[in-house]
Amino acid sequence: MEEIVFVTHNKGKVASANKHFKDIKFQIYEYELDEPRSDDVGEISRSKVKEAYDLVKKPCIALDCGFFIPALNGFPRAFVNFALDTIHLDGILKMMEGKENRECYFLECLSYYDGVKVKQFFGKQEGKLATKILGEDTNEKWSDLWYIYIPQGSEKTLAQMTREERDHRKKNENEKRNSTLMMFSEWYQNREK
Repeated sequence: MEEIVFVTHNKGKVASANKHFKDIKFQIYEYELDEPRSDDVGEISRSKVKEAYDLVKKPCIALDCGFFIPALNGFPRAFVNFALDTIHLDGILKMMEGKENRECYFLECLSYYDGVKVKQFFGKQEGKLATKILGEDTNEKWSDLWYIYIPQGSEKTLAQMTREERDHRKKNENEKRNSTLMMFSEWYQNREK
């Protein structure tokens, strides 16, 4: 079985990756990678995967995600952690008061680097913002946005859903098609060796 290093400290990302990969063994290397000051999730992911490879000297993946709210001119974009650390979920919801358009989306980029070439996969997950913080905490949580993000086709935040509801959502064709983990898994298992 082949091994890829996933350099992350986010246990929710690890749990999600393990669900997608049956024939790949992930070695988790817990480390807080530097995040370049950029609004481009592809550039951030590329920088992180190269830093990860320099640390472990093995094929690596890095996953980065931005969160975009069109009614707020795209805020917070790639600066999700900064926004959550400074204004928190309450601040985001306060900024959305009186806004009719509650659409939002995640734009994610998974980068794979084998020491020679970076391969990137992009996905977009659309939804809407709740009007208040809703739901429960679990070990599958990958971000506090979990409490205010309602995926397209649902009336519940991710934090309100049961594990079965979240798993069923991931089997939806649109979700699968836009999942960077699924795209990477298919490419990796079918690549020329």
